[in-house]
Amino acid sequence: MKMFLKSFRYGQKGFTLVELLIVVAILGILAAIAIPSLVKFIGTGAIEAANTEADSVQTSVIAYMVDNSLTGFDGIVGPGTDVEGDKAEEFLVNPGGLQANYTIVDGRIDEATTEGVTDSKWGDLVYTVALGWHQP
Repeated sequence: MKMFLKSFRYGQKGFTLVELLIVVAILGILAAIAIPSLVKFIGTGAIEAANTEADSVQTSVIAYMVDNSLTGFDGIVGPGTDVEGDKAEEFLVNPGGLQANYTIVDGRIDEATTEGVTDSKWGDLVYTVALGWHQP
C-alpha cells in the first residue's frame, strides 16, 4: 500500500507560486467587475419597488374615484392615514405596509415623502412627479 501511494505522488510537483498568483489575480479581476454590478442591481430593485408602490397607490385612488363617482380627489394616502373620512386606502392590499405618505391632488400623486413613516425602506430616495422615486 505504501508503495502505491509513493508511486501515485511521484513526479507531481503541485502548483507553482506564479500559477497561484495568476489564479488569485483572475479572481480579483472577476470580483472587481461583479461586485459593482451587483450593488447597482440591488439599488435598482429598491427604486423599482418604490415606483411599483406609487403605481399601486395611484391605481387605488383612481378606483376609489370611480367607485364613488368623484371627478377629483385631494388628500393623503399612507400608512395609517384617513383622508377626511374617505378611505382611498381600502383599495390597497396592505395600506399599513406603505413606505411613504402620498399627497393626492386632483386624483394624481403630487408629492410623496417618507417623513413621519417609521422605518421606511425608501428613506434614501426622493420622489418627483416627472421621475417618480429616484436617487437624489
